[in-house]
Amino acid sequence: MSLKKVIKTSNAPDPVGPYNQAIKAGDFIYCSGQIAIDPALNEITCLGDIEKETIQVLKNLAEVLKAGGAKIEDVIKTTIYLTDLSNFNIVNKIYSDFFNIENPPARACVEVSSLPKGVLVEIDCVAFLD
Repeated sequence: MSLKKVIKTSNAPDPVGPYNQAIKAGDFIYCSGQIAIDPALNEITCLGDIEKETIQVLKNLAEVLKAGGAKIEDVIKTTIYLTDLSNFNIVNKIYSDFFNIENPPARACVEVSSLPKGVLVEIDCVAFLD
């Protein structure tokens, strides 16, 4: 019996490639990176606006986590990918508000040369269900 399960929700964007929104393996949920696609429209309506992109990305992640039976408090690790580290403070403020919990997750933040569909930010995460 496999302890691996595909997580899929229509409340987050469909993957733009050959991957799943998330995989639940044992007590962990591994969420693929989310970009600022509005799942209702299946398009990016805020391209180039780092604040709006970040908010949409975090909403998408929250929906994927919810579909897997997890909540924000269950997230143990995130990775933020930015095309320009000068956006770090803006993203960090929105991220801090989103993860306004007693024990925020571990995190990495890296600058990359580009991201899918020309977005400015992508975030992935791992959650632990105890």
